[in-house]
Amino acid sequence: MRDLTLIFIVSSLCLLTLSRCLLAAWQWQRVKQAGGMLPILKGGLRIDANQIAIIAGIPAVLAPWLGHFPLATAITGWWFLITWLLLVLLEVSTPQFIHEYDTRPNRLYVEYLKHPNEVFGMLWKGYKAVIFGAVAVLALFAWLGYALFINVPADTPMVWWLRPLVSLAAAAATFLAIRGTLGHRPINPSTVAYCGDSMLNTLPLNSLYSVTYAIYSMKNERSAEDVYGKMPADQMHKIVKECAHLEEGTPDIPTLHTHEPSSKRARPLNIVMIVQESLGAQYVSNLGGANLTPCLDALAKTGWNFTRAYATGTRSVRGLEAVVAGFPPTVSDASLRLSGAQSNFFTMAQVLKQHGYRSRFIYGGEAHFDNMKSFFLGNGFDDLYDLPTFKNPAFVGTWGASDEDMFDKVHSLLDTSDDQPTFTLAFSVSNHSPWEYPSGRIDPDGDPATVENTVRYADWAIGRFFDQAKESDYWDNTVFLIVADHDSRVGGASLVPLRHFHIPALILGADIAPRQDNRLISQIDLPVTLLSLMGLRTEHPMIGHDLTKPGGGRAMMQYGENYGYLKGDSLVVLEPHRDATQHQYQAPETYTPVPADPALVDEALAHALWPSWVYQNQSYTLPHLRINS
Repeated sequence: MRDLTLIFIVSSLCLLTLSRCLLAAWQWQRVKQAGGMLPILKGGLRIDANQIAIIAGIPAVLAPWLGHFPLATAITGWWFLITWLLLVLLEVSTPQFIHEYDTRPNRLYVEYLKHPNEVFGMLWKGYKAVIFGAVAVLALFAWLGYALFINVPADTPMVWWLRPLVSLAAAAATFLAIRGTLGHRPINPSTVAYCGDSMLNTLPLNSLYSVTYAIYSMKNERSAEDVYGKMPADQMHKIVKECAHLEEGTPDIPTLHTHEPSSKRARPLNIVMIVQESLGAQYVSNLGGANLTPCLDALAKTGWNFTRAYATGTRSVRGLEAVVAGFPPTVSDASLRLSGAQSNFFTMAQVLKQHGYRSRFIYGGEAHFDNMKSFFLGNGFDDLYDLPTFKNPAFVGTWGASDEDMFDKVHSLLDTSDDQPTFTLAFSVSNHSPWEYPSGRIDPDGDPATVENTVRYADWAIGRFFDQAKESDYWDNTVFLIVADHDSRVGGASLVPLRHFHIPALILGADIAPRQDNRLISQIDLPVTLLSLMGLRTEHPMIGHDLTKPGGGRAMMQYGENYGYLKGDSLVVLEPHRDATQHQYQAPETYTPVPADPALVDEALAHALWPSWVYQNQSYTLPHLRINS
C-alpha cells in the first residue's frame, strides 16, 4: 500500500504535468506573451499536490497499519484506478472545453450533464472525431492504470513503533499539501492566477480540481461580498440609485420607483423580444464584424440601432435575465437557475400583467433546459410554447426546432391575437454547435456545419420573419427588440474580453424612427426603454436606463469569476480576493492599465454587490408579490 500510494502520486503528477505542458504548447503564443511556462508549472505543482493529497491522503495515513493486508491493498488499488480515470477523463475533455469556452472545465461542465440528451446529441453530431479520439486515449490510460494499480503486492509489515511516526508524517504532509500555503487563506484558484489572461490563469489548475472547486462553490448561492469585498448596504443602495437616476424606493424594495413613459399612447403597444443565440457583434457587418448578416444590417437602417450594446455575461440564462427581468449579473448563478427566484421575482411579464397583458415564451427546444420553464411560468408568463407544441416543424436539430419554425410560431400567434395586448419572448436555437439548419435556405460557404454558415441561416430566418411581419396587421401596434443573448466562444488574453461582450441590439416596428445610437449601453437598459416606448406608466425595481431620455454610458458584465464595469472608456475589473484594477479601454482589444479611481471602484463594487443583496433579501419584486411571498 505504501508502494501503491507512491506509484499513484508519481504517475498522477506526471499525467497532470504532461497535460498542462501540452495545453501550454497549444496556447504557446498567449503563454509566451504572459511570461512563459514557469508560473504555470509552479502553480500547477501546488494545485496537483492539493488534488493528489485529497485522493491519496487517507491511504497514505493508513498504509503503515493496513498495507500488509492484501484486501486493503486491493481496495486501495481500485480506488486509485477510479480516480486515475477521472483525472484522465477531465484532462481529455479539457482541449475541446477550452476551444468552446476559453477556460478549463468548470461549473458549466457539471450543469450541462443535467441535460444529457441535448449535450450528448450535440457531441455525437458535431464532434465524432473528438469523441473517438478521447475514448481511445481514455482506453490507453485505463490499461496503463490497471497495470500500475491492480494486483500490486501487499507491503511487508512495518515495525510497531514506526507506524505512528509514519502516519503522523503522512498526515502532516497531506494537511500541508491540501492547504497549499501557510498563509491565512487556503489555496484556491486565485492563488495561482498570475496574469491578465483569464484562460491562462486556469492552466496551473488541473481540470478535476477546477470542476470540484466549482461544485464546492455551488453549495450555496455565492455571496458577492465574500468574493469581491464588503460595502455598507446604505452606501451600496445610494450609489446604485444615483447611477440609475432614482430618488424613490422603499425599505423592502430599495429601487422600486414609478417610471413615466416618454410618450403616452391611446393603446399600449404589443412587445416582442427576439433573443438571438450567440450572435456577437463579430458577425454583424454594421457593427464592424464579418459580412454575415445582410438581413439584420438592412433592418438596422429602418429602426433604432444601438451600436455599442454589451451583454451581461456569456450564457443564455444571463442574457435572458438581463432583457426579461432587467437583472444585472452576479458572481452567483443566473436568476433563472436560483431556487429563490422561481416565484415572486420581477420580470417584464409581472409588471405587464398589471396592465392587462398576456405573456408567452416561445422556444424551439425543450423549455426545461436551464430551468427556463420553471422560471418563466413562475414569474408572470401565461403561455409557453416549446418543441412539443410545434406541429410538423421544417427541421429539428440537436437543440430543437429551427429558427424558421420558431418564427413561424411567433408570426402565427401574433397574427391571430385578439384585442388583448401581448408580450412575446422568442428565443432562437439554431446558431449553436453543432451548427445544424435546414438545407436549401442559404448557399453555405465551404463546410455547411460552421458557425459562419449558421449565422447566415439565422439571419435569413430573421429577414424572412420581418418580411412577413411588415405585411401583417400587427406591425403597426407592435414594437420589436432584436438582441443577442451573448457572443459565441468568448475568450481572449484579458481579464474581461470586452469585444466578445459587444452584441447587436435593435428596436423597430410601430412608429420607431430610424436612428443610429452610439451610446454605450447594457442589456439591462433595454426592458426599461421598451416600457417607455410602449407608453406605459409602471412601477418596477429595474435599474436600467430609459434610453428614450439622456442616459446610458455604462455596462456591466460577469466573466467567470471576474466582474467588469465599463463606464465611458474606463474598465474596472473586480477579481476574487484581489484589489480592483482599472484599464483604459480602446476597442477592440487595447487595455492600458491606469491607477484605480476610488469612486469608480466603489461604483463597480456597488453594482457587483447589489444583485446578490436584492436576491437574498427578496427585494427584486413588486409590492403585491412581496406581500404574498
